[in-house]
Amino acid sequence: VQLQASGGGLVQPGGSLRLSCAASGFTLAYFAIGWFRQAPGKEREFVAGISWSGGSTYYADSVKGRFAITRDSAKNTVDLQMNSLKPEDAAVYTCAARRRSYTTSSISPYDYYYWGQGTLVTVSS
Repeated sequence: VQLQASGGGLVQPGGSLRLSCAASGFTLAYFAIGWFRQAPGKEREFVAGISWSGGSTYYADSVKGRFAITRDSAKNTVDLQMNSLKPEDAAVYTCAARRRSYTTSSISPYDYYYWGQGTLVTVSS
């Protein structure tokens, strides 16, 4: 079971990026997924989460209205569309999956069992 986040890069303030969380070895549709980020010198924080069915999403207040988490079953990915990016959004973004017995996402990183490699998002002019 492996997760891999991709899509990071350098973007100007106000710009957009689309991150993707891909899975190998299992179908992401059966797992609740969360996106987290960690900036240098700061703790890891929850960004967005989606239930196993995709019917329930949850966002941190800091990204609500700007970010959107969705599932792409055909690609076996969970994507994070990030719009109106701010310098404070810069961080390493990582996706994680809960165990299959949990159908909803969680804001706590301790509730996630599978973690992928992160992707760096830099927001700078």
